[in-house]
Amino acid sequence: MNQKFPQKHNNVFRGRYIHSIDGKGRLSIPNHFREVLKRKYKEEGIMLTSLGVSLVAYPLAEWSVIEEKVSKLPQIKPEVRKFQLLFISGAVECTFDKQGRILVPPALREHAGLKKDVIIAGMLNKFEIWDKGRWEKEMKLLTENFEEISNVIADLGL
Repeated sequence: MNQKFPQKHNNVFRGRYIHSIDGKGRLSIPNHFREVLKRKYKEEGIMLTSLGVSLVAYPLAEWSVIEEKVSKLPQIKPEVRKFQLLFISGAVECTFDKQGRILVPPALREHAGLKKDVIIAGMLNKFEIWDKGRWEKEMKLLTENFEEISNVIADLGL
């Protein structure tokens, strides 16, 4: 018997999807993720920026919370400025076309090494976009260090 999660559990980004980015930089976003954006956030766009060697996509409402918090950080601290240069200044608002695709700007594609096959990974209130090769290397490393990671997470109360 298939048991469905209550509606509130369907309002998060979860799961991993393999998609292809085309030569023009268009990437189809999983239907489930687009549904979460519509249902929970009443939005049809995302804010896309770099995060390490991948990209991260936030619903616009979640992005507003980040911007509000960052604007209250001490602007004189060099780390705050560096964070803003890396994370905030590269952010681009992306809207979906009729086929459910976004256009990933060339600078972000280059930063994340996105060529063809990508992994789109749900992360509850956001999702990440990874080059498939980089993703596989990261998963191998995480798997090798899972016990250590689990201990840290347990210490945080999970």
